[in-house]
Amino acid sequence: MSKLNVGDSAPEISLPAIDGTTFDMSSVKGKRVIFTFFRFSSCPFCNIRIDRLMKRWDEFPKDTVMVGVFDAKIGELTKRMGKRNIPFTIVADETYEHFEKNGVEKSYPRFMWGAMRSPMTMIMATLKGYIPMTLSISKMSTLPVDILIDEEGKVAEAHYCKDTVDHIPIDRMIAFANGE
Repeated sequence: MSKLNVGDSAPEISLPAIDGTTFDMSSVKGKRVIFTFFRFSSCPFCNIRIDRLMKRWDEFPKDTVMVGVFDAKIGELTKRMGKRNIPFTIVADETYEHFEKNGVEKSYPRFMWGAMRSPMTMIMATLKGYIPMTLSISKMSTLPVDILIDEEGKVAEAHYCKDTVDHIPIDRMIAFANGE
């Protein structure tokens, strides 16, 4: 369970996507990739993050490759996310294998800190109906990870979030997708 570092090869991942396809990291070599390990499908913070990305999606280049990985069964993930017209790839890691292989951490105190330091995000999520449908402390304590992968298939940036709302800024993701 080691963390990815700048210059490492992109994770070798092949996972089922909510659109019925299988995402394979090797299929996007030669492109810049924004890759995020989210938490579970009903995670309020993850769903608000996706809403914020969707709201700004027209600022990304048309050929942007973004992949969000969830700790979920594909059927349940498809049911929860499939009708939202998310403009990027959403995949399920049903066994949590890739989370573990890539150093994704769990911390209940850091999860709680994220919830406490972003009450407006939690309120927005609740108003939109994003209610955590799990009582699993293990799922709730997963901390997201944002990884930017260059055209050579190498990690350009690996951001292991300090808490559940600490992501790479969307402006940074847009700049990366634009080659900056």
